Amino acid sequence: MKKQTIAINTPYVREDAYGSLSVPIYHNVAFEFGDAQQMADAFCNRIKAPDYARVENPTVTNLEQRVRQLTGAAHVTAFTSGMAAISNALLAASSHGKNIVTSRHLFGNTLALVTNTLLRFGVKPRLRDLTNLQAIEDAIDEQTCCVFLETVTNPQLEVADLHAIAEIAHRKGVPLIADSTVIPFTETQLKELGVDVEVVSSTKYLSGGGTSLGGLVIDYGTFPQINQRIKYELLFNLGAYMTPQTAYLQTLGLETLDVRYQRQASNALELSKTLKESGLVKAVNYIGLEDNPYYELAQRQFGKTAGAMLTIDLRSKDHCFRFLNRLRLIHRATNLFDNRTLAIHPASTIFGLFPEKQLEQMDVRQTTIRLSVGLEDVHDLYEDICQALGDDL
Repeated sequence: MKKQTIAINTPYVREDAYGSLSVPIYHNVAFEFGDAQQMADAFCNRIKAPDYARVENPTVTNLEQRVRQLTGAAHVTAFTSGMAAISNALLAASSHGKNIVTSRHLFGNTLALVTNTLLRFGVKPRLRDLTNLQAIEDAIDEQTCCVFLETVTNPQLEVADLHAIAEIAHRKGVPLIADSTVIPFTETQLKELGVDVEVVSSTKYLSGGGTSLGGLVIDYGTFPQINQRIKYELLFNLGAYMTPQTAYLQTLGLETLDVRYQRQASNALELSKTLKESGLVKAVNYIGLEDNPYYELAQRQFGKTAGAMLTIDLRSKDHCFRFLNRLRLIHRATNLFDNRTLAIHPASTIFGLFPEKQLEQMDVRQTTIRLSVGLEDVHDLYEDICQALGDDL
């Protein structure tokens, strides 16, 4: 079956008692067992049955099962947020005295996790240019626990060569963990490129209109210790499992993901081309533009679509603020891949607590506006951008 069919028709792990077509919300904590041996077998994972809703719930399991079928993953675990998915994956891969080879070009909280939080527990970051394969080769040593990157960085829109990086990492016995939020897993075959574990903020495309916070760890089973630690240590000890209400909303979102994404990606491409041709802004950055330096690599890795995030650059921070204040249709809000188009000034918000020198090192400019393109008519979006530019043309 094709992916859209799988997303809608993946069967329940167990048949629903009432034949419900939509997965029910199991809004409960405990599950009764037929006898003591069955209870013991469930708790020790000798049989597949929910034991306690903090670590397993039928509504959440259904979402995990659908994503596993769509991706060909060995294991999928759903979390309360994208950051929870990232932190659990990195904690599962690392331990005191180890190092993570990664980039300065990470989402603000992810960079803070690696450079501050994990560092306090003895896991050191090695920040390198991940478009430089020799730099990655030189950075990996016997204490490296993983290479971690974003498949498309936010907001720099940098694309690294996943296949080449995976070859280096695997030759040295190290897993490649990739945050694939910007291009949905329904569009990519990251397993074939050598990615061992994907982490996804399902808050974005999957939730379908910004309805719910969630995250996924999609594990391809090539480094079994990562899933073992997540399932039998971190889920129990950290308690960041997805709620059944969220899983229900995101299952509904998954069923319409392909239709929504195709429209959003098409809108983003058309809007990028129109803005670039207009000359109204200083620069347009979108990996779907043929003159983008990452265009060919992105096409090879992700296929014909290039996501729904783009950036524009204006003349100054003041111009950016005036532009945001004049918007009438596009919403001033964080988040990505809502049904609505969203605009934000990353340097003063997502990265607002970083020193200016560090912003320069991360290539986060004061002149940049990030746009998450939604489902509106693209001509209406363009007209709103034009009027918001006002006298700053």
